[in-house]
Amino acid sequence: MFQKILIANRGEIALRVLRAAKELGIPTVVVHSTADADAMHVRLADESVCIGPPPSRDSYLNIHQIVAACEITGADAVHPGYGFLSENAKFADILAAHNITFIGPTGDHIRVMGDKIEAKRTAKRLGIPVVPGSDGAVSDEIEAKRIAAEIGYPVIIKASAGGGGRGMKVARNEADLQMALATARSEAGAAFGDDAVYIEKYLEKPRHIEIQVMGDGHGQGIHLGERDCSLQRRHQKVWEEALSPALNAEERKRIGDVCANAVAELGYSGAGTIEFLYEDGGFYFIEMNTRLQVEHPVTEAITGIDLVHEQIRVASGAGLSVTQDEVRFDGHAIECRINAEDPRTFAPSPGTISHFHTPGGLGIRVDSGVYSGYRIPPYYDSLIGKLIVHGRNRVECMMRLRRALDEFVVDGIQTTLPLFRDLVGNADIANGNYDIHWLEKYLAKEQ
Repeated sequence: MFQKILIANRGEIALRVLRAAKELGIPTVVVHSTADADAMHVRLADESVCIGPPPSRDSYLNIHQIVAACEITGADAVHPGYGFLSENAKFADILAAHNITFIGPTGDHIRVMGDKIEAKRTAKRLGIPVVPGSDGAVSDEIEAKRIAAEIGYPVIIKASAGGGGRGMKVARNEADLQMALATARSEAGAAFGDDAVYIEKYLEKPRHIEIQVMGDGHGQGIHLGERDCSLQRRHQKVWEEALSPALNAEERKRIGDVCANAVAELGYSGAGTIEFLYEDGGFYFIEMNTRLQVEHPVTEAITGIDLVHEQIRVASGAGLSVTQDEVRFDGHAIECRINAEDPRTFAPSPGTISHFHTPGGLGIRVDSGVYSGYRIPPYYDSLIGKLIVHGRNRVECMMRLRRALDEFVVDGIQTTLPLFRDLVGNADIANGNYDIHWLEKYLAKEQ
């Protein structure tokens, strides 16, 4: 096992990793910007190192400073959390060159799955079902029209290096295609420094289903079921649940086994998530995230398996603690992402939290790094906490969630708590009757 783990992140995920390391008896080091000097993970870590001013590029994205912090403190492993450098292949390579273990996959696997075109090619090779579309980047409008005609409209143009909804445009007919192609390329170039785009069939009412996988890096892989992340706003997940109300046990096993076999054949190491669009019984590969996900707690709730413990075990060479036959699914879990945002306009709401009270009781978990008196800095993501609720079934989970949301108090700033209180009482949500477009349509009607 490791001598000391440096946590290269902030907020609730830094605190989550810190807790896992402490449970395993491993000393921790956290890095922080000057804006996060009073953060909870800084207060609780064994050691802390300030690595720069508030802007992420000068602190949490500063690879040189993080490596220097490892050398100063003697940390022999780095957990990147999610976001920031968690899917940065160069960072993983540099750590390896300094004999520091990156708690995650290899730089090569990050590179393959970070390129959407290469990821799709790899998925097809591994037997993962993919959305019909171009085999690679589209070179010009003529080629785009030919491919679109072959697979049928509507189609979606996506940035090869994209994510978060940037560089994505829908064309419903040939007349739309030229503008969609030009706009997607422009957005992709501005956001990612790479204007390569590809075309896929656009599914009208799909759900977003993702499969949690773990690999030991030596040919063993398992899946831990699916999460339904269909409730989204601008391609950003808002509400996640496991297991999906849309799948049955046969579908779950079928797609889960495909994914587990794929990561085994790939020789993948650590946690990953293979994401799909799901419509009319069909699964269509979107991408693979080569890191821990924000919504990982719902999987932990229904399996009883600590994913961060597993990440650390695998990275240290100890292997997976469970086999596929030992994975069991118990009940239902839902996660609500609580953001410091206006619940209607979603404008950021930084400021000082005057009062912070979290719900409790059986089946309730809150992952958050904030506290009463904490000042939310304006420089980072607006996520301030995650409410995770577990019940014996979805009905009990929803009832428990309603009660937990009523108990949750955050004063001094605006949050998205009112949105979730509305959603938990909605008939479509109660019946599990929603797709990836449902939330935006609901919000548009509420304006």
